Amino acid sequence: MSTPDLITEYVEGKQTIAQLSKSHGVSKSTIWRRLSGMRHIRVVPSEKDVVIQLDTTYWGRGFGLMVIKDVFRKRILWRKFVRNETLSDYMEGVSWLRQNGFCIYGAVCDGFKGLILSLSETCPVQMCQFHQMMIVRRYLTKAPELDASKELLQLVKRMTEMNGQEFKAELDAWHARWKDFLDERSKDPKSGKTRYTHRRTRSAWLSIKRNMPWLWTFELFENLHLPRTNNALEGCFADIKTKMRVHSGISKERRECLIDEYIARKY
Repeated sequence: MSTPDLITEYVEGKQTIAQLSKSHGVSKSTIWRRLSGMRHIRVVPSEKDVVIQLDTTYWGRGFGLMVIKDVFRKRILWRKFVRNETLSDYMEGVSWLRQNGFCIYGAVCDGFKGLILSLSETCPVQMCQFHQMMIVRRYLTKAPELDASKELLQLVKRMTEMNGQEFKAELDAWHARWKDFLDERSKDPKSGKTRYTHRRTRSAWLSIKRNMPWLWTFELFENLHLPRTNNALEGCFADIKTKMRVHSGISKERRECLIDEYIARKY
């Protein structure tokens, strides 16, 4: 088998290095040596008018893939391997797009601190409603015990089935029912200071209030056809991770090379 065919089998197939070694009758080191010629080439798309999705996925601690994807053409326009999710890295990607002639008409991202505000300076931004649900769930857990928390979690779970007016009305009604509950304070026996008794429920509600200006942007800019979630990008991440599970245990450098090649071929 030629080296290009072997690379294709490695990147697009489901055989491990050990299986490839056995099927081709050569050592694993020979397989790796032939795969060392794998070099993806980043091609800058000719379609420059884009609506983008931004997010980062991780494999354990310290190894993440940050991505900017074209919503409608389903192409990954920019990517970077990162240890942590930082605003400067995201803006590096946005700057790269602009330097290469892309015109960004809208963006969809999670609630990462500072990113929404930075992007909002130049284009409409939709915060992913699924990420908002995950933020609320982190505060309340999957199975909260308090009735107020149960109601709020159920409301947020229905967010993607509602329009902005309906959601805001139900959130206001929830707050009216539970205002006194949210405002309850307890005295700390050690410090003598008072603090909110139901802080996690209150924090979950405040996160929604804080992000509300960006949760329904897609309704205000219907012509842009902004998606209300980053689910399509999450699907892309799931696909890449499925591919990586076939080759679990490889070094960081080989992992990066495989991800780059897989993205270059498929996205």
